[in-house]
Amino acid sequence: MPKWLKRTGYVMLAFFIVLNIIIASQAYYFTHFFPLPANASTNTQLNGWAKWKALILGAPIYKTKVVDSLNLPHQTFTIATNDGQQLSAWFIPRDSALGTILVFHGHGGNKSGLIPEEKAFHTMGYQVLAVDFRAHGNSTGTACSIGYREAADVKAAFDYALQHYHRPIILYGISLGAATILQAMQQYALTPDKIILEMPFGTLPKAVEGKLRTMNLPTEPLGNWLTFWGGLEQGFWAFNFRPQDAAAAVHCPVLLQWGLQDNRVTQQETNDIFKNLASHDKEMVVYALSHHQSLLQNEPAKWQKTVSDFLYKQN
Repeated sequence: MPKWLKRTGYVMLAFFIVLNIIIASQAYYFTHFFPLPANASTNTQLNGWAKWKALILGAPIYKTKVVDSLNLPHQTFTIATNDGQQLSAWFIPRDSALGTILVFHGHGGNKSGLIPEEKAFHTMGYQVLAVDFRAHGNSTGTACSIGYREAADVKAAFDYALQHYHRPIILYGISLGAATILQAMQQYALTPDKIILEMPFGTLPKAVEGKLRTMNLPTEPLGNWLTFWGGLEQGFWAFNFRPQDAAAAVHCPVLLQWGLQDNRVTQQETNDIFKNLASHDKEMVVYALSHHQSLLQNEPAKWQKTVSDFLYKQN
């Protein structure tokens, strides 16, 4: 073999190894959230080599701080999962409650990010149980599996609600929270009375592609690469995580909501989920002015009417 060809092969191999190290490191930081160190800020500015290192290999992402601005009487406690995590939760009681709504936030968020929704549900007559997923808010853990293990968090919250509160029990989730509800219903055969899903992703690879689009990065081949390494580091085959298929296990009434301007979750993903829902009582509502955000805060009148009509509807 000519020396130049052998050298070229070595260079290409070295490049491939280095590139995989970079992708694996980025995947690690994409799926981990760390407690904010004392005297540190989530807005810390990086300079020099630290900035370049963060751009190339990624950098620690800190858990968003829970800001308790509910201004409603509530209890704060923890719920244990079957794999040893402690989930921080709020319970917002309501006299003569019409039922109990469990609230699940999105990737990188926490229960205080959905305070407007929690207060809206309370005003509609429901008591609310809001939970921080593992590795988020005030819950334990640092690793986020983008819904794979978080399904156990939904189960833990649902089981807790069954033991302590009364039906109807309704599950509400946004983005990661919505996708995880679908997975939990299939994996654990949960039986909520209704569910409200806002902007769930269809598959984990599609979720990664959506994240890349928000960063103006090419979805291929980066999407599959990050999916592979993220799943490998978390100990599962990420390509098989498909909430859109789990939708076939849903038989209760469903309200599926999506923003037409959403650059993260596509209309095709949303249509696939809706088509796969086994429920005979399902409704999909599109918010023309909204992207991947709080639909309540962006189109409040439409959200309030749509959600209240769905909740008050007798089935």
